[in-house]
This record gives sequence, structure tokens and C-alpha cells, in this order.
Amino acid sequence: MSRIYTSEQVSRGHVDKICDQIADAIVTDCLAHDQDSRVAVECLIKNNTIIIAGEITSHHEPDYAKLVCQVMNRIGIDKLGYERLEVKGMISKQSADIALGVDKGGAGDQGIMFGYATNETPEMLPIPFAVATRFIHHLEGLNCEMFKADAKAQVSYDYESGRITTFLCSVQHSENASPEDIRAIIEPLMILTAAEYGLNTDFEKLINPTGRFVIGGSKADCGVTGRKLACDTYGGLGRIGGGALSGKDPSKVDRSAAYMARKIARDIVRGGYADKCEVQIGYAIGKAEPVSVMVETFGTGRVCNHLLQGYIRSNYDLTPKGIIEYLHLLKVDYNAVSSGGHFGKEWLPWEMDEEDAEYLYGEE
Repeated sequence: MSRIYTSEQVSRGHVDKICDQIADAIVTDCLAHDQDSRVAVECLIKNNTIIIAGEITSHHEPDYAKLVCQVMNRIGIDKLGYERLEVKGMISKQSADIALGVDKGGAGDQGIMFGYATNETPEMLPIPFAVATRFIHHLEGLNCEMFKADAKAQVSYDYESGRITTFLCSVQHSENASPEDIRAIIEPLMILTAAEYGLNTDFEKLINPTGRFVIGGSKADCGVTGRKLACDTYGGLGRIGGGALSGKDPSKVDRSAAYMARKIARDIVRGGYADKCEVQIGYAIGKAEPVSVMVETFGTGRVCNHLLQGYIRSNYDLTPKGIIEYLHLLKVDYNAVSSGGHFGKEWLPWEMDEEDAEYLYGEE
């Protein structure tokens, strides 16, 4: 019997990802000038209008228009087709009620965060998600004039047979590009990516299934921060807590505890205690210590889950302050995680051994 799971990844030019990148550019800019900044911003984009809304308490005042232009240039503004951008800001300071808890080291909100790791791939991510993500990375690296910035990839993988069944790519393209021209580039890229993971290449190949994808980006859709959480995390195969990661400084456990849960799950798998691991951490607003820690190893554990939970409690500081210090979260460039996923990138501190992270991020 087949057991087919499907995961997707989107390009940095996807309209929701544009919003994530703008939000994280603001976070990074605020922290670079004031490490005590409290940032919770959302971005919405439609046509040429960008709305930035949320709460910021900082000694630094971001230049929103400049940050938007930097993000657009990084994506490739010529490919997005924007002749003019209008940036509107709706920003207030963080609630003093929230600050009562956060400034004393407590969590800024209640919430549940999940971390997941599997030994299926070198990135410790599920196979279909890892393949889709690497494909998008290759696609963005082509710098092909035929293609514009908006793209999606989707990979269906049969865990019973160990084979890819369907590989889908929808990529925005120029008006005069023919389906044959597009297929001639995309199909070999699909085959290359699958081969890099030692997988079959005789899967069904779906490339722009409607036959045409000229109008894309914010001209075809409305983008919002935090709407691609499966693409940010584990491709839908690992559970997620529901809170967006982008647009938040690391005092927000939606972000910091999600990174810590991933780090712990990764440590458990890398240590050989399980082939798959999911870690859930729960928080209450204003409280520093988590209200719960849960481990699930899906029948692959070599140590019982109860003992792993005790190990986590004893060996990891799960307070927001402890997580920030342990993972060096005030020194991370969040522009590096706002597209292409927040996990699986080997240079991030939650993807490293402690010694390597200290060496790269601990030095002044």
C-alpha cells in the first residue's frame, strides 16, 4: 500500500515570502542598532502597496522604505515588475502589559512550539520537503531571463517504496516563453535535484500545469507575513504551533522556542537516541519556565520518551533569556531565514553543535 506525503517550498519572490523578508529585515535592523528592541511586525502587500503594521519598542527607528528597497533588490525588483512602491506604516509601541512579563524574563505570550528532526536527509528534514527546498534553491540560482521571481515546487514521495511519485513546479515566466522552453530547463533541474538525494528520476513531472504563469506576485495575489509556515518549518510532516516565526524579535517564544525545539530534536536524532523526534514546548505569558515539555519519537526511540523529557529539562535552559543566550539569537541575521526555510541551513546556530555555534557567534 502506498504512503505518499507531499511537501512544498516557495521562492523568495512568492508574494507571502516577500512579506516575511520585509518583516525580518525590520527585525534584523532594529536588533543591529538596539539589542533590547521589541519587535512584532506584519507586512501585507498587494499590487504596489506595502503595509507594515505592528508594535516596535526600540531606541532605533527603522527606515521602512529603505529596508523594503533592499529586500526587493535582493529578490530582483526588475523581475517583480514594480514601477513604483508605496510603503505605509502603522506602528505603535509594545503593550506595557506585555512588557511587565517580558522585561522580567518571562514569555511574551502563551503558546506551543514544535521542533522536529529526522535522519532521512543530511539536513535532518523530511525527504519531500528537503527535495522541494533544494530545487527552489537551484531554480533561484539559474538567473534565467525567461523566469520571474514567483515560483513554487511540490514533491510527492512514497514512504513505502522510497520513490518520488510526482514533482511539480509552477514558475512565473516572461510573456514570450513557450511551455517547451520552460520544460527544457525545469525538467533537468528536477532530475538533478532528485539524483542529489539518490532518488528515482522517473517520476511524473508537472511543469506549469495550467499552461501559463505570466501574472504573478502581488499583481495576482495578496501577500501576508506568516502564511507559509509549512514552508518555513518541516513541509507539513512535522507539527507546528501556529505562530509565525518571521517579524518577531527572539524574546517572542513563537520564534526562539521553535528554534530551541528544533535544536533539541536535532540533538536527539544526531545522538542516535531516535530516528525521528518531535519536541513540543508550551509557555504561559509572563512565566519564564515552560509549562510543559513533550517528546515523541514515533516508535523509533532507543530511549523511552519519559527519560528524554527528563533529560531535556535537566540539560537545556528553556527560559526565553536562556534560549536567546544559548542560540546567540541577538546576533543572527534573520534575513538568512526569511526565505528557503528556517531549518536545515548548516550555518545557523540551532543547526550546529554548541562548540561551532560558540566559535562563530560567541566571539565579539
